[in-house]
Amino acid sequence: MPPRSGQRIAAVASRLRAAGSVFAEDEAAILVEAAADDAELEQLVRRRVSGEPLEPIVGWVRFGRLRLAVGSGVFVPRQRSLRLARLAVRRVRSAHAPVMLEAYCGVAPLAAMVAASVPGAEVHAADRDPTALAIARRNLPAGAGVHVADALDGLPGGLRGRLTTIAAVPPYVPEPDLVLMPREAREHEPASALVGGGPDGLGHTRRLIGTARTWMTDGGSVLLELHAAQLPVAATEARSAGWRTRVHPPTESRTGVLELIAG
Repeated sequence: MPPRSGQRIAAVASRLRAAGSVFAEDEAAILVEAAADDAELEQLVRRRVSGEPLEPIVGWVRFGRLRLAVGSGVFVPRQRSLRLARLAVRRVRSAHAPVMLEAYCGVAPLAAMVAASVPGAEVHAADRDPTALAIARRNLPAGAGVHVADALDGLPGGLRGRLTTIAAVPPYVPEPDLVLMPREAREHEPASALVGGGPDGLGHTRRLIGTARTWMTDGGSVLLELHAAQLPVAATEARSAGWRTRVHPPTESRTGVLELIAG
C-alpha cells in the first residue's frame, strides 16, 4: 500500500471509530478506494459518520463471491442470507429443467447467486419496488427475467406450474419490533422491505404459503428465511395448507430456513 493511501486510511478510520464504527479500518479502506479525490472522500466520510450505511455510499456489497450493486433507499443483502442462497443453488442444481424465482427480491442477491452458480438455469426475480428492480437488473445476466410483482401477483402467466425453486427473504419483522431495528435499517431502508405484516411478522410468508403451490412443479421447493421464533409457527401453517416441510435450523444469526415441498 502506498504511504499516502495508508495515511488516508488511518485518518479516515480514526474519524469512523470516533463515530462508533466497529470495523473502522475495513470501512476506511473501502471509502478511500471508492473516492476519486480528497474532496469526494470527505463527502463519503461525512455521509458515513452521519449514520448512512456504507454499502449505498459506495454502491456495492459483497455477497459471497459476488459483488452486487446496491443504492440508496433499497434493502441491503445481509450476509446471513448466504445460507439461503447456497440452499437455493443446491435445489436448482438438482432439478430437471430448473426454473428459479427470487420473490421479494430487492436487488436480487439469491437470483444472482443462482445465475452465477448454475449455468443454464432459467432465473427470475420479482419485487414491487421499481427502484430495487432497476438495481436487480444490473446484478443479473441479460437473460434473466425481472418482474414487477406483489409477492407472486403480477408474474407472467407462462411461469405458472414451471417453477422448480422459489427462494425469498420475505419481510418478516413484526410491526411492533420495527422500532428495535438498528438505526441504519430504520432510517435508510424502506419499511416495506423489513416489516412482515401483522403482529407476528408472518403476513408475507402466509401469502407465499397460500399462493405458491400453483406456480410450482411437483417436488419443487420454496425456501424462506425467517427468524427462529417464526419457524415453528410458519411450518405448522404450511403443513395445514398441504405442504411438506423441512426446517433448516437457526444459526448464530437467529435465522433459519423453512422449506416447503410441493406435491
